[in-house]
Amino acid sequence: MDINIHDTYYVISNYHFATLISILFGIIGLIYWIVKKVNGNLSKRLNLIHVTLTFGGIFLILILNEFFRKSIMEYDFNENLTMVIYLISAIVIFGQIIFPINIIRGIIRKRNKT
Repeated sequence: MDINIHDTYYVISNYHFATLISILFGIIGLIYWIVKKVNGNLSKRLNLIHVTLTFGGIFLILILNEFFRKSIMEYDFNENLTMVIYLISAIVIFGQIIFPINIIRGIIRKRNKT
């Protein structure tokens, strides 16, 4: 996977990208587990939205990354595909904002019940 920002290219191998995603999902899963162990009361709807945006978005990005065309004549196609990948990335990042909102909401709901 390569990311072009102005005149600088950042190249990430698939192995390192997969490792980064695995660590991210491990941390998120650990936080969900800790909240469940302390009897946190998380919203099922926010959980579903967060997990769907995270897994679905990254899955779509990986699939769309395979559609890049190598021919120079297909520049417009690649440019549009890059824009779609950036849009999906922004949606995935937005989905990560839902995660702490859900955690804070669960903690507040637990305090109000006691």
